[in-house]
Amino acid sequence: MTHPIVEFLRNAQPAYHPGWGGPEYTSWQDEQMSWKTTCYVGDWSFLWDLEVSGPDALKVFRDTGVNSVENFAIGQAKHLVQCNTIGKVVAEGVVMRMAEDRFRTQSSTAFWTAFNLERGNYDARWREIKTFQLQVSGPKALAVCEKVTGESLRDIKFMHFRRVAIAGCEAYAVRQGMAGEIGFEFHGAQADKAAVLAAILAAGEEFGIRRLGRRTAMINHLEAAFPTGLWHYLANAFTPDTEGYREFIETHFDTSGIAPTLHGSFQSEDIHEYTFSPFELGWAKCVKFDHEFVGRAALERELAEDNYRRRVTLEYNSDDIVKIYASLFGQDEPYEYIDIPHPQRWGAWTDAVLQNDRPMGIASMPGYSYFFRRMLALAFVDKRVAQPGSQVQVLWGEPGKRQILIRATVAPAPYKRDNRRSELNSVA
Repeated sequence: MTHPIVEFLRNAQPAYHPGWGGPEYTSWQDEQMSWKTTCYVGDWSFLWDLEVSGPDALKVFRDTGVNSVENFAIGQAKHLVQCNTIGKVVAEGVVMRMAEDRFRTQSSTAFWTAFNLERGNYDARWREIKTFQLQVSGPKALAVCEKVTGESLRDIKFMHFRRVAIAGCEAYAVRQGMAGEIGFEFHGAQADKAAVLAAILAAGEEFGIRRLGRRTAMINHLEAAFPTGLWHYLANAFTPDTEGYREFIETHFDTSGIAPTLHGSFQSEDIHEYTFSPFELGWAKCVKFDHEFVGRAALERELAEDNYRRRVTLEYNSDDIVKIYASLFGQDEPYEYIDIPHPQRWGAWTDAVLQNDRPMGIASMPGYSYFFRRMLALAFVDKRVAQPGSQVQVLWGEPGKRQILIRATVAPAPYKRDNRRSELNSVA
């Protein structure tokens, strides 16, 4: 019997979200090549931005995050991962320390942090702020960013930031690199977005900059192995300590219809099997047991038992993918369509991964890399098949529809070389 929450999520309609702007600006193929050959500017301004301030501002992140915050300098950013009591990820995003008692955090950590401030006993307050978040990444990103700011940015360490000026507007340059390349994300007041974006595009023209459209935007997350909530994984808000969380989000934040949905062939009566721990998502380096935090005991057990699923990339067999597209031109019921380069609606994908008919894990949303000429997927598999070169199969097709087994080869995650931490002083 299907778990009622699973049934509800499967029947929920995936949300279309305008997100990154236009579907395409040149072509999705051209835009995908930008972070291999030139660079792009992508617009993540639709993400929610929260300011947390007060004497207990740091404490709420210590209590709810798996990360250590003992050495957290002003001007530093961290990838914050927050869990529920059973050690499953409920939220994650970037948190920036702006001052001794003031922070900013984006994405789902904005929701979970605000929720915990409302129900906890903290001497701190939160407010949503309207900002732009424009990301420039690729081999030519540093040249573009230094030109548009009119200064050297080579002093900014990875996951650090400082104030800059663009087109007379104040912004923060955050060194990240979500495409697995050198990159900066500029944050500033929403009212300045148009002027800053225009200045970035003008500065980048000589370097071949591209605008990143939503049709292909998430392929960089796939190639660089950055699992994204409501896309590659389902956040776990299904435990007693998360009661009221969904209603809180709907009351306080505009999510433009984005809500959890489930797709794919994987079936389980246990909703928690569709969700993941930080270890399973590949974020083991974030977990530090130097403080008490929600989910610590569960994660200590998981680490000791060492039976958690491993994050890998799957290379789908190209002949099997072609067979799926060829079915559109046959007389039988076509196989479920694989959108290219990736699906355009938000929804967590969970396809069953098998080896010799034995369950071996879950494959997330597939996507086509034009550079590698491969259909790829981030997957979370049993450690017995996690070694590169292992052969598995992915069951493609929703339950009740025509299904096909896609042969797949296990590959590393990240799939492409990680150049984010390159020494900036060595870049021409």
